[in-house]
Amino acid sequence: MTESCGKTHEKIETPLARARGLGSAKSGYKHWWMQRVTALALIPLSVWLLFHLPNLFNNSYESAVLWMSEPWNAVTLLLFLWAAFYHALLGLEVIIEDYVHCHVGKPAMLIFTRFLFLGAGVMVGYAVLKINFG
Repeated sequence: MTESCGKTHEKIETPLARARGLGSAKSGYKHWWMQRVTALALIPLSVWLLFHLPNLFNNSYESAVLWMSEPWNAVTLLLFLWAAFYHALLGLEVIIEDYVHCHVGKPAMLIFTRFLFLGAGVMVGYAVLKINFG
């Protein structure tokens, strides 16, 4: 039996027939690999950010803007944000692909998730660059 958006259909197929046309592991490998690369990139970037966050919270707004306007801090913050957003996007895509069984809703959710993260990434990147370049 297969389930499609709450409806149950019976199919008599062999496991090989069900697996045909589902694609190969070639495209999934890049997805898996990029999730690991972004996770590794987030380790030193998170340590860097956690080292600087207490100083940012204990100082004034002007000192936080001054800190963010330094090129090294702005570039490192942008790298952290890119890695964090991309890592989260990859993880949510895997969750949607594995656990959403509605064939109509799955592509819509994947597209919505991509646009959501793209929009959030552009807004956050713009904010950092706006502070950096005035």
